[in-house]
Amino acid sequence: MIPVEGIRFLKQLKKNNNREWFQAHKPVFEEKLRAPMEAVVDGVNQTLAAGAPDYVTDAKKAIFRIYRDTRFSPDKTPYKTHLGALFPKRGMGKLTAASFYFHVAPEGIVVAGGVYFAEPKTLLQLRTYLSEHHRELEALLKPKRVKELCGELHGDALSRPPKGFPADHEAIELIKRKQWYFDLTLPVEEASQPGFAKTISKRFLAMLPVVEFLNRGIPVPKRTDDLLR
Repeated sequence: MIPVEGIRFLKQLKKNNNREWFQAHKPVFEEKLRAPMEAVVDGVNQTLAAGAPDYVTDAKKAIFRIYRDTRFSPDKTPYKTHLGALFPKRGMGKLTAASFYFHVAPEGIVVAGGVYFAEPKTLLQLRTYLSEHHRELEALLKPKRVKELCGELHGDALSRPPKGFPADHEAIELIKRKQWYFDLTLPVEEASQPGFAKTISKRFLAMLPVVEFLNRGIPVPKRTDDLLR
């Protein structure tokens, strides 16, 4: 769990987003937020090891840096005001697969799973797969448990059908999407409860059939040593 001091740190950071304040309070960040977050990720991994072992991710690799990349952003504040962790599928990379994600912020806990970003090649692969297997996805979204624990499938979409796909395809609304992901927000107070890791992993496992479906539509990239054979 994340102690209340860690949540308070994020709230204060939002009001004091500058290097001087952060450096003065960095021990609080390390002890009350970063270290507890690693413990939460370890707890999530314990559950994933039994039900979704390909998504187990070392905590130090899973947790994002709190430092913002301000090079191409009009917002020059140096720090994120949330702390998040990503669980990609082993062998597929962070930006080439459907993954699990959660973060803790003063406004709440975000739990997500699916494809949030896809390069053009991956988009074409997914759209082609959806055009042929959309009924399977529709069936995976129907169970009551999925709706209760995961909510609806989100994602921005094109205004027109993508090139190569007929406008009258029965799954055209799914095909037009650029993203396919679950995204729900829980009260931030749940982060400080003893069962926080289970709260996250329970939802990850409920999302798993859809996440796995999406990953089946994305060919695993070949390893360099395979290409040299």
